[in-house]
Amino acid sequence: MRLVLLIRAWPFIDDFSSAWFYIFGQGVIYDIAFTSYFYIPFVLFFLVLPNKWLSSKIFRYLTQAGLFLVLYGVGFCMVAEWYFWSEFGVRFNFISVDYLVYRREVADNILQSYPVFYILPLLFVLTAILFFFIRPVVLTPLLLKEPFKKRAGIAGLLLMLPLLSFFMLNQSQRQLSDNNYVNELASNGPYQLFAAFRNNQLDYRQFYATGNDHDLSIRLKSLVQDNSTPNDKAYNIDRYIEAQGHPQKLNVILITVESLSAEYLTRFGQNNNITPFMDNWFKQGLLFTNFYATGTRTTRGLEAITLSIPPTPGRSIVKRPDNRRMYSLGKVFKHLGYDTAFLYGGRGFFDNMNTFFSGNGYRIVDQPRLNTSEITFKNAWGVCDEDLYNRTIREANRSYKAQKPFFFHIMTTSNHQPFTFPEGKIDLAPGEGKGGSGRFGGVKYTDYALSQLMKQAKNQPWFKDTVFVVVADHCAGSAGKVGLPVKKYHIPMFVYSPKYIRARQVDTLSSQIDLAPTLLALLNISYESFFFGKDILSSDFKDRALIANYQKLGLLNKEELLFLSPGKRINRMGLDQENPVLEKVSKEYPGIKDLMAYYQGADYVFIHRLNRWGRPLKRVAQIKVSSLDQNTKEKTEIERAKGVLGYYILFSGKI
Repeated sequence: MRLVLLIRAWPFIDDFSSAWFYIFGQGVIYDIAFTSYFYIPFVLFFLVLPNKWLSSKIFRYLTQAGLFLVLYGVGFCMVAEWYFWSEFGVRFNFISVDYLVYRREVADNILQSYPVFYILPLLFVLTAILFFFIRPVVLTPLLLKEPFKKRAGIAGLLLMLPLLSFFMLNQSQRQLSDNNYVNELASNGPYQLFAAFRNNQLDYRQFYATGNDHDLSIRLKSLVQDNSTPNDKAYNIDRYIEAQGHPQKLNVILITVESLSAEYLTRFGQNNNITPFMDNWFKQGLLFTNFYATGTRTTRGLEAITLSIPPTPGRSIVKRPDNRRMYSLGKVFKHLGYDTAFLYGGRGFFDNMNTFFSGNGYRIVDQPRLNTSEITFKNAWGVCDEDLYNRTIREANRSYKAQKPFFFHIMTTSNHQPFTFPEGKIDLAPGEGKGGSGRFGGVKYTDYALSQLMKQAKNQPWFKDTVFVVVADHCAGSAGKVGLPVKKYHIPMFVYSPKYIRARQVDTLSSQIDLAPTLLALLNISYESFFFGKDILSSDFKDRALIANYQKLGLLNKEELLFLSPGKRINRMGLDQENPVLEKVSKEYPGIKDLMAYYQGADYVFIHRLNRWGRPLKRVAQIKVSSLDQNTKEKTEIERAKGVLGYYILFSGKI
């Protein structure tokens, strides 16, 4: 399997002459380690089994059945790794664990995306052929009769191997190369699967480079707070954001689009005309062209947009326990009397979305809450975007009739494998493989559905007083050769409200944690904040973006990417090179203190539950809106005067 994946990754490996020994040498070690863990129950079973049972006819049949199942399982695992690599560019990791947890969605997706009913019978035939040749080798030893003492000695020797693996082997040995593909090829898929199952959250202070909490706390406050009243509490960035203007409430529809990479838009170089509506629509509002996703998974995008907090190592806060009553965008609107809802095209049980959003001030509208008559099309991940938008219109009309402003956060599903959608809507065929248009079809249908939403919305009485926000949850792919592949975090963000926001383009470098503060500033809302992000349009905003995956934590500026990795490593990567090279840097390198302040601060804030609204708010959130158009113009003289103060392990636990 390693050789097959190596052939696929060959174009991304610069110097095979130096990498081959590591790939196959370290790979064999992981293979042996997994095999040793796998055979533990079999060794113990044969140790205690009486000799007379070993040669019995029933046991011989059971042994053959067990052998066949093991061979079939190995084959199935290899096929699964092939497709997993195709989608993510890595061996099994924590994503595969999620797939095991949410079996219904994933099983349906697999059945709709891959030729399963051809693969499984073919795999059965190949297993039968292999079994025919291996069978005699396995059955012959069953005829041997050995005393317990001898078997105990053999078992003891065999069990030494998993014991040594447990104490001497961990994930750090697969992080020796700067090339991500080389490290993945030196791994073992099943080993990675069980390691990820055991360790899906990392202890920040144990695995990452850390600094003095007092110093980093002061630095974080200088990066995040403006002229707020200072406090001595570590990483307490609580402050009151004061807006200017006259009170006015506007509705907000925030649309988080599945996997909408910037590269799919003509504005960013796409030549296949798959986003005709967005290409034109994005010229009519406020388009952020240098905007980045904080992570590579939907839950990371939702976490950043909702909580405005940097990603912490391992799994997203959305999926962790104790994630309720946190300072969130929805909570701000709910305090203001808004009808606050999270609308999702799939089942909100997936990725713990319902629990997270309901615990943070949102009511839930997901697929199970839609009537049968509302669903015209659905696939493994949920209803089509049109059905979700139709329900959104009905929810908005209901709130309008109740004379209540609304904030709706929508999460779409159509631009996701298997890329199926209602036929006849666009000029591309749904689905993948033979006859399907794949990702391009998913993107173009996403674009079409947005056009239908806006067509309906413009006929509603609440349209003129509504702000629409479109942003991606993450890019369509995240695999890269070195460090964090910056281009695979680039997404669009667009704000549209023709009555209040003038059309223009903003090229400031920013990321998803800045969405909530920017939106609230556009609305001139005053509120108590524990957000790490800032208003992108403010005069003192410093170009930077936070991007990460489940282990690497990065801070991007215009010249370079700085990031922390397990094993307390700190690296930089220049952006002006065609083939970026990783460089190790110290804590004293410019920008590293800011990097550490963001991520060490986020870890501290979550663990110590600082960003919770259980305690009384200092002041009630207020809305002050005069003209949103005015807010997008130059800031006042007072505002301009504001300054910014300014191998050990991936997983150390053994499987």
